[in-house]
Amino acid sequence: MQSVVASGHTAVTQTACETLKRGGNAFDAVVAAGFASVIAEPPLTSLGGGGFLMAKPNTRAAVLYDFFVDTPGRGLQNQKSEPHFLPVTVHFPGSAQDFNIGHGSVAVPGILRGLLTTHKELGRLPLREILAPTIQLAREGIPINRTQAFVLSILQPIMTLTQDGKNLFAPGGEFLQESDRFVNLDLASFLETLPKAGDKEFYEGEIAQAIVEDMQEHGGLLTLKDLSSYQVIKRKPLMGKYRDYKLLTNPPPAFGGPLLVHTLHLLQQSSGKLPEFGSFSHLSGLITLMQEVERHRDEGLVEQTFSEGNFSQSVGKIKKAFGGTTHISILDSEGNAAALSCSNGEGSGYIVPGTGIMLNNMMGEDDLHPDGFHADPPGLRVASMMAPTILLKENQVSLVLGSGGSKRIALAIFQVLSNIIDFKMSVTNAIEAPRLHWDGTCSQIEPGFEQKALAGLKNKWPVNLWQVKNVYFGGVHAVSNKGKGAGDSRRGGVAAIVNLG
Repeated sequence: MQSVVASGHTAVTQTACETLKRGGNAFDAVVAAGFASVIAEPPLTSLGGGGFLMAKPNTRAAVLYDFFVDTPGRGLQNQKSEPHFLPVTVHFPGSAQDFNIGHGSVAVPGILRGLLTTHKELGRLPLREILAPTIQLAREGIPINRTQAFVLSILQPIMTLTQDGKNLFAPGGEFLQESDRFVNLDLASFLETLPKAGDKEFYEGEIAQAIVEDMQEHGGLLTLKDLSSYQVIKRKPLMGKYRDYKLLTNPPPAFGGPLLVHTLHLLQQSSGKLPEFGSFSHLSGLITLMQEVERHRDEGLVEQTFSEGNFSQSVGKIKKAFGGTTHISILDSEGNAAALSCSNGEGSGYIVPGTGIMLNNMMGEDDLHPDGFHADPPGLRVASMMAPTILLKENQVSLVLGSGGSKRIALAIFQVLSNIIDFKMSVTNAIEAPRLHWDGTCSQIEPGFEQKALAGLKNKWPVNLWQVKNVYFGGVHAVSNKGKGAGDSRRGGVAAIVNLG
């Protein structure tokens, strides 16, 4: 009997594998891996951010656990001054982008409550066993790999905004580099309290009070009522169909899932005879499809089709963003499937005293607030592009996958699914195949396609040919029911098979 795991980091995948070997199911493993990711992938996720878990127990219907962030400010009165924003410029290869960080950028965090809720409802191992690997990693430290070193380097102004941040990410005055060991003793101590106290201190107790006092002193909007009233929401997954498969993905108010389903629907409607992968016909068809999806998004057609509640943002107005995000996919030997996507944005720079947890900057990203900062009332679940997804065939789990990549998440997942279903690629080849993205004005294309096809594209559209594969094009980590898995090399992905005898 085999279980399969894929994630964005060796230590995260190993943590999930160890949990499965100790008798845990996919949900024990994904929660353990989710905790491990906050120490192994600190620029991409945090217990101070938000996320989603698509869970498909082997004997029950699938459920989407929504623990993304809420807009803050419940019970806040006499807010006379503007929330504290500190603009920072993050320099990416070939471009730069401005972000707002600081206390006023913090939305109500949900990951901690989400992971604990998932474990309580679907796990079976004791919580202390789930947390033990992460506590050990945080105390002993973990070497920074190449992917994390790159992301940390471009986010250095955020990571070192405060003295607490400098203590964590620039110990001894030297910012962490590849192979340096990242240690977070405060996080280890905080995690040790969870088996007995749960998340009460973080959401209602002394830690919550400390957060609120800091917010009041430094121009933040997060209140005690925001924290104490935060709830994990269980949603019915959004279902789509493609070829002979059913798709379970993230429903509204998230918009990544609707965009994925809409894109696959349009592709199936337009498909005649399949072109050769990477041919001019294939690539031009993809760009035309992406342009049509963008037009539909601008016209609000995606929202009209899938909306089941109040969106806090307009899908059509979401712009390009980096967005620190990581993903974990697990399928265990019993047939339980788990897809977990988590994000901390770029991080606010504010670290909760005594916990080693950096809170998110979701309220400071203009990409998420196209109608203006703090235009939405407090207590709304912020929308997201994250789309943890499970593919079914004949009602059996066939594939579990998800991605980072901000606006490009749905299109990264879409291209991998088409590679597997339409072009019969293996999971590994489907993920490692070059991708493209229409950014609204230009075709962004990874290396690996034939020059003849590219020459044809250049006659129709502006083309920016990248020199290397890049995190810009997502990071899809996937596992299949055939005992195969793959982590995306663009984001340091690692997959492993667990043989349980």
